[in-house]
Amino acid sequence: MGLVVQKFGGTSVADIAKIKNVAKKAIREKQAGNEVLVVLSAMAGETDRLIALAHQASETPDEREYDSLISTGEQVTISLLAMVLNEMGYPARSFLGFQVKILTDKAYKKARIAMIDTDVIRKELAKGKIVVVAGFQGVDEENNITTLGRGGSDTSAVALAAALNAQQCDIYTDVDGVYTTDPNICAKARRLDRISYDEMLEMAMTGAKVLQPRSVEMAKKYDVPLYVKSTFSDKGGTLVTKEDKDMEKEVVSGITYDRDQAKITVIHVPDKPGIAASLFTPLSERNISVDMIIQNASAEGFTDLTFTVSKKDVKEAQKIVEATAKVINAKSVDVDDDVAKVSIIGVGMVSHSGVAAKMFKTMSDEGINIMMISTSEIKISCIIKRKYTELAVMVLHDAFGLEKKK
Repeated sequence: MGLVVQKFGGTSVADIAKIKNVAKKAIREKQAGNEVLVVLSAMAGETDRLIALAHQASETPDEREYDSLISTGEQVTISLLAMVLNEMGYPARSFLGFQVKILTDKAYKKARIAMIDTDVIRKELAKGKIVVVAGFQGVDEENNITTLGRGGSDTSAVALAAALNAQQCDIYTDVDGVYTTDPNICAKARRLDRISYDEMLEMAMTGAKVLQPRSVEMAKKYDVPLYVKSTFSDKGGTLVTKEDKDMEKEVVSGITYDRDQAKITVIHVPDKPGIAASLFTPLSERNISVDMIIQNASAEGFTDLTFTVSKKDVKEAQKIVEATAKVINAKSVDVDDDVAKVSIIGVGMVSHSGVAAKMFKTMSDEGINIMMISTSEIKISCIIKRKYTELAVMVLHDAFGLEKKK
């Protein structure tokens, strides 16, 4: 029939019983006549344990050795799944990233895939075997082990699906699809049957944890159909696919939030060409991603410049920015990590007016102050005080009528 790529996250392979459940899902696809490639994460909590060990060993671990260490969790799960499948009578073989080979650049902790050699996988599939590949990891041109960043197994799965021209890529997790917002915060959250690549990408980039943003970006680029499914149930599921006219009927498809935010303001910056480049280039060189950026109107040749970064990067970012601020004669640097980002997303926003006004009024009515605003054609994001996160999500979900269908 075709090739199906299945990806299972850490909670799906947390113990042998769950790994056996994963094996059954792979076997079901095999019995349906498909070739099967399974991509696995490490067991739930294992990567965090390895990261903690790294920081016990060194305050600032060598990045090459860090990636070599934290990539080992996937070796355990792929080997165990291959053992289980062989024991159940379905020949299987596991491969690490360097064995495939998944070639990446040299950006440790955040490596990007450059190329995948599919020869080894194709040979094993041709023998009728179920192939099991370690997610999250690759190898650079000098044979150093690299990792793709947290959630990188999603990217591994989509990249393999694209390289092998798979008919679909199934992302199995502990939820049964993509919801209008986090059901843990809003009981009225509704599962979506379908969502466009662009909407899913915006949701992933603004806080939704279901899919890693780079995986969605890659799926869109190579037109890989993505299905988000539950490991523990055969019900539900969400198809991530091309946009169609029916999707535009919904003005807003989802509400996301992200507490992993920190706001940095460089105060009294000389307003002249090259200043922004001098601030952001050093951050880029350290692979620190900047999200929202706002520059105030110039007054007497000076301005304030505010931007957001991930909380995990804020200490390093602060050091870099403070050093640059001295060079460019800025007055000071202010850091606020007690913030969160709340966003509304929907392809229907392109053809409907008044969406931003409705969002701002809804939060204003609840006394929620907006510190920063960022927009795209299908997204509006606001930085607010973290304590208002859940309230903002719930009132916006109600305001845009995203509750469960009756």
